[in-house]
Amino acid sequence: MFSIGKLGRAARVKVPTIRYYEQIGLLPEPDRSAGNQRLYPRTALDRLAFIRHARELGFPLDAIRDLLGLSDHPDQSCAAADAIARAQLDAVRDRIVRLKALEGELERMLDQCASGTISDCRVIEVLGDHANCAHDHDGKDLG
Repeated sequence: MFSIGKLGRAARVKVPTIRYYEQIGLLPEPDRSAGNQRLYPRTALDRLAFIRHARELGFPLDAIRDLLGLSDHPDQSCAAADAIARAQLDAVRDRIVRLKALEGELERMLDQCASGTISDCRVIEVLGDHANCAHDHDGKDLG
């Protein structure tokens, strides 16, 4: 059994994150000791490691919830899990395209800068007026 602190260290997740995952139902509420301390079984560590890894791969919490639900039924077809992973791959590819466009815009902005004074600075000019950009890049879904 793990205390919340030991679970967090073992899974490399902060204690408030564990509490949050419990609150939103990604982790089941743990048993409590006589002193009301949370006590987590090994399965909680495995589940938390799954969540952390899925987050590292960029999966949104709703997709992780769905994947966890699927993992609770190991005899099912993996088609639903594949579809969730495919949607995440598509989202990553879309983000890469947007990031490449941003990279190009930043390179263009810097290439046009004469490195003179701020009054003539192309970086400041472009950032001050989106019309000076070559591409639309509103920054949505880049975080």
